[in-house]
Amino acid sequence: MSASATLDALRASADAAMHRAYAPYSQFRVGAALQGADGTVYSGCNVENSSYPVGSCAERNALGAAIAAGRHEFTALVIVTEADAPTPPCGMCRQALVEFAPHLTIASYGALGVHAEWNLGDLLPAPFTGQSLRHA
Repeated sequence: MSASATLDALRASADAAMHRAYAPYSQFRVGAALQGADGTVYSGCNVENSSYPVGSCAERNALGAAIAAGRHEFTALVIVTEADAPTPPCGMCRQALVEFAPHLTIASYGALGVHAEWNLGDLLPAPFTGQSLRHA
């Protein structure tokens, strides 16, 4: 499958997840599709809660689904929102993703069809990792 076809398939999965999001407070629905190194796609949507910190982001929900399925290596993440401009993952999601894929390719699509692409290493240039926990 070509890179373009792969992004299209991931975008369709992320879009479907976005439409299932539970966002009654912010009205900001997000869908994410994370591709495992074996090509399997794991999707997630944001789930809000009236106690705001209890909510969870689409990207981390997709990551959790992948981890629960036994996957630990990822090649691409696509995010879809209803915002006009493409939206990158939040800082918490960047930190969660870097644990498994420090050079993950991320594409984001806004409601107007505009998209942006990043490398996770560029979005989170100095991550806190397991190496940070090592004693000298």
